[in-house]
Amino acid sequence: MPSRIHATAIVEDGAVVPASVRIGPYSVVGPDVVLGEDVILSNHVTIRGATRLGAGVRVYPGAILGEPPQIYGDETEPGRLEIGAGTVLREHVTASVGSPRQDRVTRIGQDCMLMVGAHVGHDCTVGDQVIMANSATLGGHVAIGAQVFVGGLSAVHQRVRIGDHAFIGGMTGVEQDVIPYGMVTGDRGRLGGLNVVGLKRRGFDPATVRRLRVAYRALFFGDDAWAERLARLRDACRDDPPVRAMVDFIDAGSQRGILKPRQGADDDG
Repeated sequence: MPSRIHATAIVEDGAVVPASVRIGPYSVVGPDVVLGEDVILSNHVTIRGATRLGAGVRVYPGAILGEPPQIYGDETEPGRLEIGAGTVLREHVTASVGSPRQDRVTRIGQDCMLMVGAHVGHDCTVGDQVIMANSATLGGHVAIGAQVFVGGLSAVHQRVRIGDHAFIGGMTGVEQDVIPYGMVTGDRGRLGGLNVVGLKRRGFDPATVRRLRVAYRALFFGDDAWAERLARLRDACRDDPPVRAMVDFIDAGSQRGILKPRQGADDDG
């Protein structure tokens, strides 16, 4: 049976590479890398640092994973990078290991797709089934929930949080936290309602979508103060987990603030 590791590939001593793994021409696997079963590395892939790839991960040409954080100044003791099973990383994707400035771990979840040129900065946490389109970029310490879509050529500011099921449009700059189910568009992104199409595609029933839209309107539109609207919604959603997820996300605290609709925007939740 022919070798699954091409003769021109470099696999350094110490790397954990199961027999089911395939490694293409001119790829490099560093000594601290751990590859899961059935991982496929195409040609010209570089994986360094303390990087762990789950079972069935597929990495396309030119991807570079596990290099040190892109931090100005002298940073010692780089951390690690963890990528969940079934995730696909297309051509020229980059992802850095974690830094001493947080918990030293960058995490990408299971069954994600990172398209051509996407970048995941140091200390990011990316949930399961996230799609990052071409050249989407996450600054350091970004946290993204599950089943989020991040559009092409978009950029997410450092330390921003994006909730589950959110949609970020193409060429959008995200500078503040995005609530679960939120839809954000514009060069300086603003909240433009809920990701209703995405919710329906993911099996949310019509009654739940209606309740989420009512909650969105109650939270972001009204003549009284934001804190008062939030308090009322908090009391009203105790027995409604999908709506409560929005409130819990806000209550968890924010370093960047919560993204809101533009002043005078239509109530299109």
